[in-house]
Amino acid sequence: MSSAIDEKIRDIEDQISRTQKNKSTEHHVGILKSKLAKLRRQKLDFQFSSKSGGGGYGFDVKKAGDGSAVLIGFPSTGKSTLISSITSKESKVGHYAFTTTTAIPGILFHKGTQIQIIDLPGIIEEASMGKGRGKEILAVARGADMIIIMIDPNKSTQYLDKVLTELRKVAIRPGQKKPDIRIKKKERGGIALSTLAKLSHMSEKTFTGILREYKIMNAAVTVRCDPTIDELIDVLEGNRVYPKLLILVNKIDLISEKQKRRIVENIDDVIMISALTGENIEKLKDEIIERLELIKIYLKKQGSKTDYEEPLIVKRESTIRDVCDKIHRSFKNQFRYAVVSGKSAKHPNQRVGLDHVVLDGDVITIIVKKF
Repeated sequence: MSSAIDEKIRDIEDQISRTQKNKSTEHHVGILKSKLAKLRRQKLDFQFSSKSGGGGYGFDVKKAGDGSAVLIGFPSTGKSTLISSITSKESKVGHYAFTTTTAIPGILFHKGTQIQIIDLPGIIEEASMGKGRGKEILAVARGADMIIIMIDPNKSTQYLDKVLTELRKVAIRPGQKKPDIRIKKKERGGIALSTLAKLSHMSEKTFTGILREYKIMNAAVTVRCDPTIDELIDVLEGNRVYPKLLILVNKIDLISEKQKRRIVENIDDVIMISALTGENIEKLKDEIIERLELIKIYLKKQGSKTDYEEPLIVKRESTIRDVCDKIHRSFKNQFRYAVVSGKSAKHPNQRVGLDHVVLDGDVITIIVKKF
C-alpha cells in the first residue's frame, strides 16, 4: 500500500512542478494540491498507525513539565551538547554523526517553570518517508508544544529548508497559526462563502472548487483571514499541528562576524548560540519561556492564604477548565464555581465559570461540590 501511495504522490508532485503558476492555472493547481494532501494523509495514517510499527524502542516519551519542546536537526549540529547544558538530563555527546539514537528527555528549570526538552536523533532527508527512523522522530515532534530547529552555521539555510520540508510533509506547521476559517455544513443550499478579508491568493472559484474536492457541497463558510491554497487545504485536512518555532544556529564560536551577519540576513528571527561556550544560552532559555506563552497564576484554598511560593504555570488564554485539568481531573467534574481576583476579573473575588479566561498573576479559588 505504502509504495503505491508514494508513486501517486510523486506523480502529482511532478504535475505541480511542471505546471506554470499563473491565474489561469490556479484552479488546476489547487485541485492537484488537494489530491496530494489527501494522499499524504493516507501515507501519514499508514506510517503512524499501530499496525505499521508504533513508536519504536526509545521513542515512547511521556509529556512532563509545564510545556514541551523537541530539539530537531541534522546529525552533528550539537543538540546533545545543548540539552546537557540547559537541562537536568545528560545526553551522550560525541564527535561523529548519529550520536543520539533514541529520544532523550530532560527538564529545563527556568524562571519558576519546568520545560521538557527532548533531544531527538539527527534527522535526514526523506525522514518523512520513514528513512533513518524518521517515523519515530517525527511522531515525537508532532506531540510537542515547540519545535527547536538546530542548524549548522556553514549550511544554515540549506539545513533549515530541508528540516522544515520534512516537518511539513507530516502535517507539522511550526511557527504558523491555524487559519481562521469556519465551515458549517448544511443539508442543502450550496456553498455560501463569506469573506471578511480580501482573497489575494486565490479566486472564490478556486476556494469553492477545493471545498468540493473535499466533498463539501453545502456549507456556510466564514473566512476571517487571507489564506493561501495550502492553508485552506490544511484546515480541510484537519490533522495539522501548529507548534511554536525556535530556530537556532549553533557553533557560532567557530565562525566570523561576517558569517554571522550573513546568517541574520538570510534567516528571520534566528538565535545564534554556542552550546559549547555557553554564549547566548540564557537568552535562549528566556526565549523558550516567552514563545511558549506561559503565565503564572496563584491558587488560594478556601479560608486560607494565597500560595505565592508555588505558582501554577499555564498557557496563555487558558480557561478555568484548563486550570482544573492541571490541578486534578476530578476538579472539573466536581466544579461549582471559581473565585478570581486579578487582571481577568471585573472586580475582586468575581465568581466565574469554567470558560473564564485567566490572565498572568490571577489569584484563583476553585469551589467544588460537597458530598
